[in-house]
Amino acid sequence: MPKTDRLFVFLLLAPAILFMLAFMAYPLGDLVFNSFYNGTIASPADAQFVGLVNYATVLASPEFDGSVARTVLYTLTVVPLELVLGIAVAFLFNSLGNKSTVLRTIFGFPLLISAMVGGLLWKFLLSDNFGLINWILYWVRILHDPTAISWLSDTHLVIFSVAIADVWLTTSFVALVVYAGLQGIPGELLDAARVDGANYLQAVRYVILPLLRPVIAVVLVIRGVDAAKTFDTIWLQTQGGPNFASEVLSLQAYRTTIRFGDLGHGSAIATLFLVAMIAVSAIAVFRIWRPGAESHGA
Repeated sequence: MPKTDRLFVFLLLAPAILFMLAFMAYPLGDLVFNSFYNGTIASPADAQFVGLVNYATVLASPEFDGSVARTVLYTLTVVPLELVLGIAVAFLFNSLGNKSTVLRTIFGFPLLISAMVGGLLWKFLLSDNFGLINWILYWVRILHDPTAISWLSDTHLVIFSVAIADVWLTTSFVALVVYAGLQGIPGELLDAARVDGANYLQAVRYVILPLLRPVIAVVLVIRGVDAAKTFDTIWLQTQGGPNFASEVLSLQAYRTTIRFGDLGHGSAIATLFLVAMIAVSAIAVFRIWRPGAESHGA
């Protein structure tokens, strides 16, 4: 590429690069930097370098272990549900063709709702005393008492209850992305599979799903990271309670840093979370998408 073209490309990318440096690279660098100091929110200038002490303290903390377990459980609840429901709905839309236009529009409505509104909505729907969900179950005679299920106050149930809002908000995203991927599959391949005697399920398994691998990888990375770092919907529903039963890593980092003012330990928690998300994303990309596999006949 000639130097003039390279300069032109750089000038086009410069605003985006500056934005990334200002609003992403610098805050992340500052986060990692603070994790090596024992600073507090009240007096960050008095912080002293402690090396890996913050990390050792966090990793030895039972609270951190509990938050990690709840984060994994929450993510493994939300993402598979969204993926299964989203793929099923996408295949339904694809089979309906142009008749699914109105359904796709209606199904995409939750994407227009902010996470804060969705969290508040499901907090009221799942309320133990006046929640609509319990009353509906009572009216259809599934429950003998409209307060029989404590969705948001049962320590064994709450982590699954707060996941309902996330599934409701973002399943439509998965469905629409997978549906877009289905539109890019050439019809000739499916016709060839039918000529070879493959039934519908075999065509899905051996033709459609392998071609959807990049789309599924993107969805898993985006939704996996997004679900693991969920803060607003859980905070608005339970604030991490009861008895920290719904406190995931993002809430623990917030509580440690903002409520307790412990900048060093809070930054260490967030940095460990960042490293874990990068590792999980890399595994998802290279194990599911497998870039370059097509060129090697894999």
